[in-house]
Amino acid sequence: MAKNRFQDGSGPSQRMLRVGETIRRVLAQVLQRGEVHDSELQRMSITVSEVRTSPDLKVATVFVMPLGGDHAEEALEALRRNRSELRRAVNKSLALKYSPELRFVLDETFDRMDDTRRILSDDRVQRDVQQGNDADEDAD
Repeated sequence: MAKNRFQDGSGPSQRMLRVGETIRRVLAQVLQRGEVHDSELQRMSITVSEVRTSPDLKVATVFVMPLGGDHAEEALEALRRNRSELRRAVNKSLALKYSPELRFVLDETFDRMDDTRRILSDDRVQRDVQQGNDADEDAD
């Protein structure tokens, strides 16, 4: 397989990012408008936070979270049930040789941010940060 001389392998290509963002936007609009014929899915408000595509653009991993984080597993199941209808909606807006397979996963970014805030607000961490700042000031 020929090596892509414009890609050093350090991250996604511009095309992968562009296609992922287009898929994210289309899915968000379809879910917001209630264009999927599933009453359970229409009752839910689902955030599509990110879409990561494989290098060959055949697989798109869609990171989702229901509003408020409630009933996350039910939302995932409803999205997976309607995967083919969502894939057709995405295919209409993309001019790709292959329509990407959609894989839905829960977005845990918000949980990780909360954990990080909790850790950083801990008294011991604050004390260590303050000691580090004092040591930096003494070195100057």
